[in-house]
Amino acid sequence: MARRRFLSAGAAVAGAGGLSLAPSGGAAAETAPRGPNIVWLVSEDNNPFIGAYGDPVARTPTLDALASEGVRYENVFSVAPVCAPSRFALLTGVYPQECGPGQHHRADARTPGWLRGFPAYLRAAGYYCTNNAKTDYNGPFDPAAVWDASGKQAHWSRRPAGAPFFAVFNHESTHESVMFADGTPTTPPESVRLPAYHPDTPTLRRDRAHYHDQMTTMDAQIAARLGELEAAGLADDTIVFYYSDNGGVLPRSKRYCYDSGLHTPLIVRFGRNVAHLAPDGPGSVVRHPVSAIDLPPTVLRLAGLDVPAHMRGVPFAGRRGRPRRYAFSQRGRMDETYDMQRTVRDRRYRYIRNYLPHLVYGQHVVYGWRQAGYREWQDLYARGELNGTQSRFWRQKPAEELYDLAKDPDEVHNLIDDPALRTVRGRLRRALDAHLLDTHDNGFIPEGSPLEGYDASRAPGAYPLPEVLAVAGTAIRRAPENLPRLVAAMRHDNEVVRYWGALGAVMLDAGAEPAADTLGRLLAHDPSVHVRIAAAEALARTGRTEQSVPWLAGTLAGHGHHRVRLQAVAALRNIGDAARPELPRIEKAAVDDTDGQVRSKAAHTAAVLRGEQPDIR
Repeated sequence: MARRRFLSAGAAVAGAGGLSLAPSGGAAAETAPRGPNIVWLVSEDNNPFIGAYGDPVARTPTLDALASEGVRYENVFSVAPVCAPSRFALLTGVYPQECGPGQHHRADARTPGWLRGFPAYLRAAGYYCTNNAKTDYNGPFDPAAVWDASGKQAHWSRRPAGAPFFAVFNHESTHESVMFADGTPTTPPESVRLPAYHPDTPTLRRDRAHYHDQMTTMDAQIAARLGELEAAGLADDTIVFYYSDNGGVLPRSKRYCYDSGLHTPLIVRFGRNVAHLAPDGPGSVVRHPVSAIDLPPTVLRLAGLDVPAHMRGVPFAGRRGRPRRYAFSQRGRMDETYDMQRTVRDRRYRYIRNYLPHLVYGQHVVYGWRQAGYREWQDLYARGELNGTQSRFWRQKPAEELYDLAKDPDEVHNLIDDPALRTVRGRLRRALDAHLLDTHDNGFIPEGSPLEGYDASRAPGAYPLPEVLAVAGTAIRRAPENLPRLVAAMRHDNEVVRYWGALGAVMLDAGAEPAADTLGRLLAHDPSVHVRIAAAEALARTGRTEQSVPWLAGTLAGHGHHRVRLQAVAALRNIGDAARPELPRIEKAAVDDTDGQVRSKAAHTAAVLRGEQPDIR
């Protein structure tokens, strides 16, 4: 970009809510030709339960028509199976795990000073940008600075005369919360297909049928938004995107790194006067992978703007490069419940790496368990009434998973050890490893550490990610013969390396007994409270509870950082009956702690210890 163009764009952004451009790129000058209008119609928490995607039960005439008039993208995936980290990426074009703790659900990403929401670049080029109304950006972004207008009244119709617009409309009719109430669906429950991992019960059939009803409701809302463009005579000058922020929302979808949690619809219609920007004609289907992180750079390209170099996405319309081969996604903490998964998807296969394999898939999440389907499924497992495929959700995880989506759309046949897929397995492993390093993935840093964040994690020597990955890769194998390597990691100068060494001992359960002396020294003397929590849990799992369990309970009761308290009570939950002597302090935290997530985790832990909830771990 010429220096004059960069300075012009920078000045324009500075005038739009006091923003400034990132040092890694710029936007078009204010004198750029008028670009197309662009509208995002966003639904929440849904897979492509849409007729145009082949769903035989769907009643989605608006979206079906939109697909026939536009381009339908077949293999689209969110960067996380939940809204907040996904929306961070949708706003910034940067993966949330680059700016820890942004990879977690309900967190505040530590971003570099130059990172802005991408509408700033559009505003610099003269676009009027509105958001109606959900934000949930998981970071330090002031909607008043990002948008010309944000809220339930925000609308493109309030733009200055002649200005192009970028308008976002969020529709909550398919959000998870709609599943919390009982009711009689219009869709016949007997008509829906249950995935192989679900037991066939009236509750789960009713809920899936009800969700199809909600998709129909959302379809009508999309129709109303499209009608506004038609009535104003703007449809021919407008590019309309329809997509969902993440997958979901029935049990084992939202929050989980399968297609059920990550696969989203995406349909883009190009008005007659902007049809030259489309990658193909009306009714066409694009089958190469697309990631939600591709949306911001695609919008900028369609508007005729340069894409900043820090953005990770690949434009899939307008002036575009080679299609992406892989879509990457991740899971961190979900509300009060910690887990960690990283995954890569190509056109056919999904590879998953579980960095906390000692934890069951179906850890209790208070908000999710408001769905009757989760509670019923859990109770059936506790009573021993499920088959092996249905039971797997309630058991501990393997280190790795590999699925052939062409043959196994429900992802229930783990092919990680299939010799016929050795080449595929190796290719996807290498792709994921390269992605972790390229993004400087902050997810291996314990939440609440001062090392989290874009800048802090990149300080020289602060976060030796290659060494961390090597120790974490050893830990998840859960092999007792690797204990000496884990002990060596516990003696490392870097606290994140020590943390993963101690976590490896946690994963070995009683097999970590030979490391008890080293773990004891960590508990007594390590300067990192996160390392001490991991060491305490590891000691408790070896049966050495005299010091470790009271220390965890004391940390829950008295530490000043809410994430540290959450990790302490999570460790108490994970050690089961060994935490029973500290039940009074856990019960007190369930009532008195100042943080809602700590209270939720403590309340569930206490209920399990009292025998009111099944101890599934």
